[in-house]
Parts: sequence; structure tokens; C-alpha cells
Amino acid sequence: MQTPSAWLPDAFLDLMREAMPDTLSFDDFIAACQRPLRRSLRVNTLKISVTDFLEQVAPYGWQLTPIPWCPEGFWIERDNEDELPLGSTAEHLSGLFYIQEASSMLPVAALFADGNAPQRVMDMAAAPGSKTTQMAARMENLGAILANEYSASRVKVLHANLSRCGASNVALTHFDGRVFGAALPESFDAILLDAPCSGEGVVRKDPDALRNWSPASNQEIAATQRALIESAIHALRPGGVLVYSTCTLNRDENHQVLRWLLERYPDAVEVEPLGNLFPGAGRALTPEGWLHVFPQIFDCEGFFVARLRKTAALDPLPAPDFRVGKFPFTPLRSKPLSEVENAAARVGLVWDDRLQLWERDKELWLFPTEMVPLFGKVRFSRCGLRLAERHTKGYRWQHEAIVALASGHAANAFALTAEQAEEWFRGRDIFPDTLPPDGDVIVTFQNQPLGLAKRVGSRLKNSYPRELVRNGRLFSAAGQNKNPTI
Repeated sequence: MQTPSAWLPDAFLDLMREAMPDTLSFDDFIAACQRPLRRSLRVNTLKISVTDFLEQVAPYGWQLTPIPWCPEGFWIERDNEDELPLGSTAEHLSGLFYIQEASSMLPVAALFADGNAPQRVMDMAAAPGSKTTQMAARMENLGAILANEYSASRVKVLHANLSRCGASNVALTHFDGRVFGAALPESFDAILLDAPCSGEGVVRKDPDALRNWSPASNQEIAATQRALIESAIHALRPGGVLVYSTCTLNRDENHQVLRWLLERYPDAVEVEPLGNLFPGAGRALTPEGWLHVFPQIFDCEGFFVARLRKTAALDPLPAPDFRVGKFPFTPLRSKPLSEVENAAARVGLVWDDRLQLWERDKELWLFPTEMVPLFGKVRFSRCGLRLAERHTKGYRWQHEAIVALASGHAANAFALTAEQAEEWFRGRDIFPDTLPPDGDVIVTFQNQPLGLAKRVGSRLKNSYPRELVRNGRLFSAAGQNKNPTI
């Protein structure tokens, strides 16, 4: 099937001619915009090492090319792309990898460059979760990430991706990002602002992305970006790192936003150049030290990334005009805490002091310890992991806790065949030839926990959340090619 040509308005092309450095070919830019986007994925190291992942998928015939700026990232080519969607593979469903565009991996690479190891991070515009899950993996679920999303409809998608990937150190909020500078002043070691933008860089993925584009809309968006980056710099502690990124190419939403911030706070913000972020980064480097990634440079989406350091404290902004209300959870102490920990351990769920157990009514939650100082300052949509619900016969353990905390090698693990695992993801009960002992078992496939099942007679009762159930053809090893190129 022929890929439709990208819509490139004349005014947009004029703007790109002005923005593009002389070292790049404008004809190459046009040609790159019209080529289909290369598929790419990022291995989720919260669940599997890169080495083990490559070994596991070796029989599939995937051609995997390393992405220079992300050790866990690969461009992927598959012979059976039309036969089985990448998102329907067993490895994707169990959270071993995230389908993420290559240039989208750049901002997190910049955030953690030069040994930066923040303990409390904010992702100011987080959905659908590609960069949040990338940060959680880089942090090894240590510390805490506040992942904010302004669009209510996208918060659910964000949570689903966090859960699938086993991220346990994330708290979700649903605010206009402009509130954080006032509500949480100088509270974060690092902030990623992947700002809402005009999306000029995504035409290879969406040929109609620029149908409603105009220079006037760029200016309107840039005004919002200025307000967001000012909020971010106030929420960042002195000494902290702010990464600003967009998937657009014009200077108004990139260079000019940063120059506005630097002129507004000349004694408190400085640029940290990204020319050494990865081999070849200099091909996209601006004189200021930012990465202006036109799509022809690395054969990926157009992108822009800048890294800033906050060098001094700022005068606080006026207090926010919203009420937070009383925080509705209380921490568990002493005997009740031990009872829950022991009960959880019996079904294979264990955690350490990076998570704290809190309770509301009959709900039990594990909150990131690093996030506790922010309780009562903003409202959280979700925080950490929902561990269990109390009921008359004990505890009803929650799927997201199983995926994040259980081990595929636990004493009560029960391995499924490929056919049984497909049935599990379709929400159906399992009827194994050999039954496990009575009680709760962690069902696994490829040594990854898929959920918790209870033996009821001759079947294992499926507990996979209804909203995650998949239909249609899922994974199968039959007929896949051998001898991959890596």
C-alpha cells in the first residue's frame, strides 16, 4: 500500500528554509518528510535486560539497529509486520518493550546525561507515558516521578502504560502545568517539559499533521510554552536540571521560548550544551548548544531538545488559588503493617522502603517514599501502586501490584503455554492439564508475571482487568523467521 504524501504548506516550507542551517539540504528535508517513519522500540529494563531481550527475540527474525542516544533503543524491521502488529506480541503485552519513536528518546537521555541521578523528577506533560516509563527505568524505580497530564482522557492511557511496564515510583496529577511553579516551588531535582506544540516534526507518522497549521497558531502555542517553562523553572530546585523539548521545528516554539526564559532569568538559568550527548550529536547542534533535529539528519521524526541548569533560587510566585483538601490516606504502622506485608509475601509480593504502605477505607496503596513530602500540596489522581482491597476473607490483590512486584520465579509461579497466555490476555479462564495447588498463583509467560489467578475446580480464574482485554490475533512463534540481524 502506498503511503500518502505529507501535506507541507508553502508558508511552512518558507519558515523551514529560514530555520534550517546552511549545512543541511532542503531537498533532503522534503524527501525525508515524505518517507515513511522507521519503527522503533525501547527495551523496558525494569523487566528485562537488553542482552536477555535480544536473546529472547532472536528467533523472530527482527532486524534491530541500535539508536545512538539510547542504549535500550532500537530501530526495528520485521518481515511479518502486516501479519502481527508489534503491539500484539507477547513481549509488548507483558511490558518488555515500549513502542517509542527514536527521537522521542532524546529528552530523557539529555535529562540523565553526565551522571545526573535525580531523586524527585517531574514530567510536566506526560501522556501517553513513553518518557515517563523511560525515566522510571533509568531510575530503576528509585526515587519518585510526578507525571502530570492536562488532558483527562489521556490520564487513563498514561496509567495503563505505567502499569504494563511495572513502574512503581510514579504519582499522577491532572493539572494545567502552569500551576506547579506556585504550588510546588523548588521541589524537584529535575524536570522534563516535553511541551505541547504544533507537531511539525511528526509528518512522517501523520501526513495530515499540518492540515491546520499556521504561523499564527505557532505564536499562540509559544505563549503557552513560555508560561509552562516559567512554571517549570520555579518548580525546579537550585542546581537542578530542566530539559525542554518539542516535536516541532520552528524557532518560535523552540529557540525563542528558551531565549525568553534566559533573558527573564539571566542570573538563575544557564544552558548546558548537548554536543557530546552521543556520537554524531554535533550534526544537529545549534550555536547555543541545543539539538535541532531535522528529520533528514538521523532519519527520524523532527525534534528539538535543550538542557538548562538552574543556578540560583528565585522569588516565589503568588500562591495558587485552588484548595487541595485533606489528604485522604493514612500510613500503616506496626502490627497492621506487618500483617499486610506477611499476607503479601505469601502470594509473592515484596517491596522495600522506597515504597510506603498507606490506607484509605479498605484500599491499600504503596506510595513512593520520595513523594510523601508533597502530599497535601497538590491533588493526586493516583500515586504509586494500588496493592489490595481488604475484604472479609483477606485481601484482593490488584493487577498493577502483581505486574510491578511479583517475580516470574516466585514459589507460587505457574507457567502458561503460549496458547494459554493468549487466552489470559483475552480475559478467559485457563484450563491447564496439570493444576497447581489450591490458592493464589502468579501466572507467567516467558518468566514474566501476567497476573494473579485463583484455582477454582479445574480452572484458573482469570483476573486480567477488563479494560486491558485484547481481541483478535495475538502472538505466536509459528512461521517467524530465524537469523536476526542485530
